[in-house]
Amino acid sequence: MRRFVTLTALFLFGWSGLVTAADKSLEIGYMPIIPISQAFIVLENNALESAGVSDPKLFQFQNGPAIVQALLAGQLDIAYLGIGPAMVARAKGADIKVVASNIVEQISMVALGSLSPYFDNGDANTAFTRFKADKGRNAVISTFPRGSVPETVLQYWLQNQLGMSRDEIKQNIDIIYQGAAQVQQALMTEAVDGAAILEPVVSIISDRKSDAKVVASGSGMFPHQPGAVLVVRESLINEHPELVKALVKAHIAATEQLRDDPEEAVKSVGKYVGGGRLPAKIVLNALKNSRDQFEANPNAIIDGTRTMHDFQAAQGTLKVKVDLEALFDVRFYNDLVKE
Repeated sequence: MRRFVTLTALFLFGWSGLVTAADKSLEIGYMPIIPISQAFIVLENNALESAGVSDPKLFQFQNGPAIVQALLAGQLDIAYLGIGPAMVARAKGADIKVVASNIVEQISMVALGSLSPYFDNGDANTAFTRFKADKGRNAVISTFPRGSVPETVLQYWLQNQLGMSRDEIKQNIDIIYQGAAQVQQALMTEAVDGAAILEPVVSIISDRKSDAKVVASGSGMFPHQPGAVLVVRESLINEHPELVKALVKAHIAATEQLRDDPEEAVKSVGKYVGGGRLPAKIVLNALKNSRDQFEANPNAIIDGTRTMHDFQAAQGTLKVKVDLEALFDVRFYNDLVKE
């Protein structure tokens, strides 16, 4: 459990009247991954106590679907999770709103030495079938659970970019579903041939496995793909709109820092990712790899979210149609930009 204390004047200039929500306690869910780095900067610069939050409670999760379960159980007021799980949570009845984006085009396909040569030599569209023909087995690929952003992007890449049918995927690839720590361990021990994963795992594996290679990433996997988002409960919006606005304001400032000065963010981010044990150079590399993808504007991901929604519905991972207009609340971001 951690406490939020006063944020710098840079973030909260003009927000001195926010103490009206004094002693409000919040439950905040997050994953220890680079795509939600804004959360870690806000945590360490301590935005919410100035907005009247006396003792926020932090809950760490290894994947988005686990956060969905917590949201459905009414256990979180604020969460940083993938847009895919956010849609699932909303579809299942969670009263959440996306108030800010964190990042776009965040997923990379990392292949180890057994698989990467098939992308270096020959048509990438036939890499997996050629791998099976040579090795006599399916390629084993790890990613997050079904319905997560990494899993959705992996399937989109295989089907829409490489042109593989669902039957071809089943015949040539064994996909296993794991949390972030488990994906990293599977890659390190070579229990898998590759993974559709995000930072900091990409930077960790690239640093420690000389034969690891990013064979696809960003727009090459899913153009304009929405990634992690900041969601809050509607009840919090209705009861404490100024608190939510302060959070979004700090989120925007954190995004600007990540894009403009990732070196300054290393200490804050490094405290949360990798159990706080990652070398600073790995954290910095992961931030630099992601700097152009950090995006706070929720308006910028609505079209991509619609594409992902339709794809997930066709895949069967999104069972109920989501009202995307009801999922997003962009007024806080829009008002802050006008100011």
